[in-house]
Amino acid sequence: MTSDRDTIFALSSGRPPAAIAVIRISGPRARVALEKLVGRVPEPRRAALARVRDSTTGDIIDEGLALWFPAPNSETGEDIAELQMHGGRAVIAAVLAALGKLEGLRPAEAGEFTRRAFENGRMDLTAVEGLADLVAAETEAQRRQAFRHLKGLLGERAETWRQRLIEALALVEAAIDFSDEENVPKEAMAQALERIGPLADEIARAGAGHGERLREGLRVAIAGPPNAGKSTLFNRLARREAAIVSPFPGTTRDVLELHLDLGGYPVTVLDTAGIRETSDPIEREGVRRANEQATSADLVLWVVDASKVGPETVAELMTAIAFPSGSGLWIVANKLDLVADAEQQRVESQFGRELTVHLLSSRTGMGMDELVNALLRFASGFFTAEPALVSRERQRAHLNETVQALRGAQGAARDGREEIVAEQLRLATRALGKLLGRVDVEDILDVIFRDFCIGK
Repeated sequence: MTSDRDTIFALSSGRPPAAIAVIRISGPRARVALEKLVGRVPEPRRAALARVRDSTTGDIIDEGLALWFPAPNSETGEDIAELQMHGGRAVIAAVLAALGKLEGLRPAEAGEFTRRAFENGRMDLTAVEGLADLVAAETEAQRRQAFRHLKGLLGERAETWRQRLIEALALVEAAIDFSDEENVPKEAMAQALERIGPLADEIARAGAGHGERLREGLRVAIAGPPNAGKSTLFNRLARREAAIVSPFPGTTRDVLELHLDLGGYPVTVLDTAGIRETSDPIEREGVRRANEQATSADLVLWVVDASKVGPETVAELMTAIAFPSGSGLWIVANKLDLVADAEQQRVESQFGRELTVHLLSSRTGMGMDELVNALLRFASGFFTAEPALVSRERQRAHLNETVQALRGAQGAARDGREEIVAEQLRLATRALGKLLGRVDVEDILDVIFRDFCIGK
């Protein structure tokens, strides 16, 4: 941390108007800012009642609380001041304007407070990513995973791995450079290799899951022929008129998205155009997008008109699109209100036992509860079957890089190439360093911090 870097300030609470506004100041002139606006510096980490003034006019802006967090024991590792004011727009604007008049102070950029915490060693990069995910979390499951990463779920374990690697590397280098010394164990290389094997397996297991699924959410595509009731089903799931419903084929031309919190799990439902042959270029593009979304979705709800289901329906279904494998396809026989009770069993039997079939009426709501409960069970299995240790592809890439280097070290050891063993261990240590943000991360920092909001 340098004493000549800018002091930054920003509104860190929600959009005004609000009951309270929190304005944060971080940097070497944070103390000066308090003295100018409040007239004194409170005791560290204790709130003090204060009148905030414009230092150039002496006018009182508002009365609130002032807090002082001296470096290095602050969130950013720098001196931090915090003002808690009334949350009116005029109050906030006046305080920010007063801060902007002070020499050496400037408004913070997006994510700059968190970036300074990272640069000053208060957070590693996995914790930064966890904080970004926590701010963006929309469901309870996402919140839990993000909070665990913020508190060091992956970072602490990666630091432990890194220390174990450093110890193994020290043994290897001692065996190479000081093999003639009496105090160097003759079996130093063997001891190092005993540590490498289990460590490689442990890191490989950690990177084998897909915890990023929870960040991205389960993608469910509603697809099928025109006029099967796809948009009505979409609206029923949304509990509002999110899509236009029309008796005319080809009404839906683009892909509509609906974000659901389903039992704490994030689910994105996609309403797509009816899949059919058409000469209309706009509708044809909609069909192309529908096919694209269906083939990339985690689950496809293929909607058919239950009143028109016959032996040819399954044949049409199998030639319409290349569906996801396994349990990624459910048949939704819609418009059940148009089918006599005696005919419902026949409708279901048309699809055989190989396919999951749901009978419902999206117009009346009949069978909707069963479908939603089935989606919840699917989501629960989809997410909880995957470890949450890794939540981003960047993290997985660095773990895989570490494992490859460790496997390379094992192979070099079998060939008796001790110098290559040492080099591979250095590469593994470096890969974990990149995971934590200790080395070679400048090229990705801007990407990570650009998604943060101002004041965080």
